[in-house]
Amino acid sequence: MSGRRVCVCTGSRAEYGLLLPLLRELARDERFVLQTLVTGMHLSPTFGSTWRQIEADGVTISARVEMLLGSDTPVGVTKSIGVGMIGMADALAALRPDLLVVLGDRFESLAAATAALVARVPIAHIHGGEASEGVMDEAIRHAITKMAQLHFVAAEPYRRRVLQLGEAPERVHLVGALAHDALAAQPAIGRAELSAALGFDLGERHLLVTYHPAALGDEAARACDQLLAALEAFPDHRVVITRPNADPAGQSVRARLDAWAAARPARVAIFDALGPRYLQALRLCDAVVGNSSSGILEAPLASVPTVNVGDRQRGRLRAASILDVPEQAAAIAAAIAQAITPAFRAAAFALPSPYGEPGVARRIAAVLAEVPLEGLWHKRFHDLPGPA
Repeated sequence: MSGRRVCVCTGSRAEYGLLLPLLRELARDERFVLQTLVTGMHLSPTFGSTWRQIEADGVTISARVEMLLGSDTPVGVTKSIGVGMIGMADALAALRPDLLVVLGDRFESLAAATAALVARVPIAHIHGGEASEGVMDEAIRHAITKMAQLHFVAAEPYRRRVLQLGEAPERVHLVGALAHDALAAQPAIGRAELSAALGFDLGERHLLVTYHPAALGDEAARACDQLLAALEAFPDHRVVITRPNADPAGQSVRARLDAWAAARPARVAIFDALGPRYLQALRLCDAVVGNSSSGILEAPLASVPTVNVGDRQRGRLRAASILDVPEQAAAIAAAIAQAITPAFRAAAFALPSPYGEPGVARRIAAVLAEVPLEGLWHKRFHDLPGPA
């Protein structure tokens, strides 16, 4: 079989949903031999064993790398990264890809990128140049940028930031956000159909909630409690919650969310992962609430307001539909009340998205097919013009 061997790494439900349109684009293009490296939360029963969704989508899994330990302490996460690097080294040696594709700022992607760097496999990094100042992901994202040879960015400010990091302009491609393609690929359905699919009556109105710990220990737990207290102010809304990722302090937040949902079974449903139902639930909700990147990327593109809680997404470009609030119950509740009004929706979506247009997967594939591989791994630091 001829064609460039392009290996796409995915370790969590969040980036897999964005990567799926690209996976399908590469799979149907004869210029590529698609490989998939599945790791992290996908392989963990604790996080829903979402590798099953990958197979259900018709994507063949080329290699699996178990890496998550049971502990979510900083020591446990660090050890998980180490285990991941060992597994990635074996996987890359077996697959022998021409290029490795990673997205974003997760520690699973860091493990894959580090292994590829040592193996001299060129890295294509998607969604570089962005900021998430409230968590360690910020540093991971920029570290992967320095390891990578190709960059696919979502907006012009992010392109400039990658250039600031010393990357050559001809290797930085402004393609837009893959969320465009992810939304376009997911058919819209009605509330009754989605309720049946979820096994939960959505009622007439619902909020979609995801909260990832942005701090450690008691501080993360207190912040989660503030969010839950704010949701109590909206008894007429059903609440759909997706549990947090495998991050430090994730277990304490997860336990609080589970307990709160269990005490309100008629009003609240909680899931490890929703797969394709996530974007359908997002399209139909009154607002996205929490601190997930989906509130920054996907929600504005779906014309859904976002109440962004805390600092986890600080530094990212903002659409007018995003309300930023501190981790305080009163402030969160006030923002939700504002977001769900028709007047706010009308004003918020009068402006265009800062994240380009659909067709992102096709634009990425075009570059991956045409870029010369010879000499690609080598790169020099590109200095910006400055004072003499």
